[in-house]
Amino acid sequence: MSGWREARNVLAVRLDNAGDVVMLGPALRAVKETSGARITLLASPAGTEAARLLPWVDDVITLPAVWQDVGARIPFNPARELALIDELRRRAFDAALIFTSFSQTPHAPAYACYLAAIPLRAGDTKEFGGSVLTTELRSTDADDGIHQAERDLRLVEAVGFAVRDRSLAIHVDDHARAAARAALEALGVSSRYVLAHPGASASARRYPTDRFRDVVGLIAASGMDVVVTGTERERSLVERATPAVTHAHALIGGLALPEYAAVVERASAVVCGNTLPLHLADALRVPVVALYAGTDLETQWRARDTDAVVLRRDTPCHPCYLFDCPIGQPCLDIAPDLIAKEVLDAADRRVACAAAG
Repeated sequence: MSGWREARNVLAVRLDNAGDVVMLGPALRAVKETSGARITLLASPAGTEAARLLPWVDDVITLPAVWQDVGARIPFNPARELALIDELRRRAFDAALIFTSFSQTPHAPAYACYLAAIPLRAGDTKEFGGSVLTTELRSTDADDGIHQAERDLRLVEAVGFAVRDRSLAIHVDDHARAAARAALEALGVSSRYVLAHPGASASARRYPTDRFRDVVGLIAASGMDVVVTGTERERSLVERATPAVTHAHALIGGLALPEYAAVVERASAVVCGNTLPLHLADALRVPVVALYAGTDLETQWRARDTDAVVLRRDTPCHPCYLFDCPIGQPCLDIAPDLIAKEVLDAADRRVACAAAG
């Protein structure tokens, strides 16, 4: 094997949240279309669920990675990583593409790939890491603001894969659509609705729950159904964000991620923070109103391929990259009536576009 485009058994590493795996789609599509290689994704448990939406992924290895751990939640167990190295060696990968955000290092997973005898290893880094990467794409502080999907794409371009399409896309099958339709009908929702998602993995990125409840109430008062979504773990949050009014419905857990994506696909509009439904809506071309906390730069994670409105108050601490806000989230001090109007306008635009063909 002389190089990357001759690799036939490729490991793609993205050990982060589900939304990050959704944004990895364009890069994996480019690898598959250029070389036809078999692609195995090394992913977190949440990322493993998202991989089901990407038709370019042939197999998945699931790992809660200690080098991605936040708050020492992963138990001390070096045997876990040694077993991973053995598994990677057994699968005899030709090459490893290590995808990271601007704040993450590729060197820890690259070293695991080196120990697993993977000959080609590429990553994007600002750090010195010796020769654990055979292709080291050197980034700078100025690169921190590029969109995550573009960061992934420039890595595959750097090693010679051709990019035909830079947009997000996911696959939603008929089974998932049928399950979504059944779940909505069980709620009494069968036509137009807004999907409202109050949750996010970091509390600093969540619009205040009492105000989110007001947004849902205002949209419901217009006669539009609102489906408020969340996982079983977010039950309390979803219940507090769903007012006891006609047209407001809580959809908590019960759906696999492809089925949830089908619920997003059917929505007239989505309102959420910087979290998974934002990226699903982008990939499915559903209008989205993003309540975008000042934790991150919009350029890094914003929707690019759909009708999107970003709402954030400018603050001197932006971007803070904090998980918890110590000053009361002034960046998300946005009036519920303004949000509700933007959501309803976005839903109307989708209807108008559909009518126009």
